[in-house]
Amino acid sequence: MKAYGKKTWLIPDTFLNSVSKNPGISHEAICVINTSDADAEIKLTLFFEDRDARCDFSSQCPAMRTHHIRMDKLRNANGEPIPRDTPYAVLVESNTPIVVQYSRLDTSAPEMALMTTIAYPVED
Repeated sequence: MKAYGKKTWLIPDTFLNSVSKNPGISHEAICVINTSDADAEIKLTLFFEDRDARCDFSSQCPAMRTHHIRMDKLRNANGEPIPRDTPYAVLVESNTPIVVQYSRLDTSAPEMALMTTIAYPVED
C-alpha cells in the first residue's frame, strides 16, 4: 500500500497534568497511523521552556497499523517518564511516512475536557 503522511511532525502545545478530580488521570496520546509496508521507528524530541531538549524517547508503529503513544506511560531507556506539570513541545520523526494526531484528556476538573488536533506536518 502507499505510504501516506510525512516523516516529520511538530506538536507545539503539550502538557501532562498531575491533578485529577476524576477516577482517571489526565493523559496525552500521540496517535500514529502507518500505511506503509515498513515498520515506523519513531523518535520523539521534547522541547521545554526552561531546560535543555530531551532526545531520549522513542516508539514504534508496525506496518499497516495504528499506535497510540500514551505520553503518561512512555519511558526512556533509563526508565524515566516525561515530567508532569511542565509545558513542552514535541518533534516527531519517523523513518517512513506516518500521520500524527495529538489528543489530551484533562481530568483536573470534575468536568473532563478532551482536545485533539492533527500535528503540524513538515515538508520533507
